[in-house]
Amino acid sequence: MELPVQTALVLAAQAGDQAAFETLVGPYRRALLVHCYQMLGSLHDAEDLVQETLLRAWEKRATLTSPESYRAWLYRIATNLCLNMLTRVPRRSLPPDTHPVTDPTRPVPPRLREPIWLEPFPDDLLADPQADPEDRALQRERITLAFLVALQHLTPAQRAILLLREVLEWPAVEVAEWLNLSVPAVNSALQRARRALHQLHEGSEAPIAEPRPHVQDLLDRYVALWEQADIPGFVALLREDAWFTMPPIPAWFQGRAAIATVLSTRIFTPGRQWRLLPTRANGSPAFGCYRREAGADVYQLFGLVVLGMEGEQIGSLVGFLDLSSLSPFALPPTLPHMH
Repeated sequence: MELPVQTALVLAAQAGDQAAFETLVGPYRRALLVHCYQMLGSLHDAEDLVQETLLRAWEKRATLTSPESYRAWLYRIATNLCLNMLTRVPRRSLPPDTHPVTDPTRPVPPRLREPIWLEPFPDDLLADPQADPEDRALQRERITLAFLVALQHLTPAQRAILLLREVLEWPAVEVAEWLNLSVPAVNSALQRARRALHQLHEGSEAPIAEPRPHVQDLLDRYVALWEQADIPGFVALLREDAWFTMPPIPAWFQGRAAIATVLSTRIFTPGRQWRLLPTRANGSPAFGCYRREAGADVYQLFGLVVLGMEGEQIGSLVGFLDLSSLSPFALPPTLPHMH
């Protein structure tokens, strides 16, 4: 009888065939990366854990008895590694979640370097471009900063249960077995997680799937006004209650007036110029921000700004200033200055 390809690969991998193992795990790498990122809020940590998951899977390959449950087996290893890690690391979030709103006229507090901030996730690393548009839209929704902040409010076990049951659609029986819990415990944790997410998610919009023409117009205006340092024009693109934060600086500013003050006193200072490169992060439009000080020959990468779109306005601006968290993005370190 003909063995299905998957089964043949699993058997070959179990017998020690590394090429078969690579072929088998290749298609799951990206999905596992997204899962670990949702669990941890850090792309760097997620990359490490995916590597460790595959290493464990290779070492323990003889213990997998049912080849058809290969994907589930990988997720089980990854989830347990994430849960172990979460016993040792602080919860990641964004400044509006951890600090009171900041007075824009006062000095900005120093950067907090501890690993307590969410890291951005490049849309390029989401699953394959061949996925159907509905899947891609759903994927983007589950990687937004709003969704991640809400996820990080759940206990690690609730987070794992929500992702395994709702996002990956695994049966409660299997999830219970993986996490050494009873089925009722899994079901009640899922209910609590759903309620908590619903409360945290109230009022935050789902991301826009494909850039609609008016959204593209808004983004073009955003770039032009930022590069021209036109503060009144720029803040007019924002919702009245928009907020702006720049982790790792533990501060955030709310409202057009406060954001205008920050822009005029700290960002658009005399002699300084800016350029923006469009990209996408966390299912949302984003820009690499490049700064050129007076007299310099090049623009230096300064950070990545992720926009939270609400209808035809911008509801939030999150500027990630820690350049080490931007290495997964295809952003050149400098841009030439055109004289």
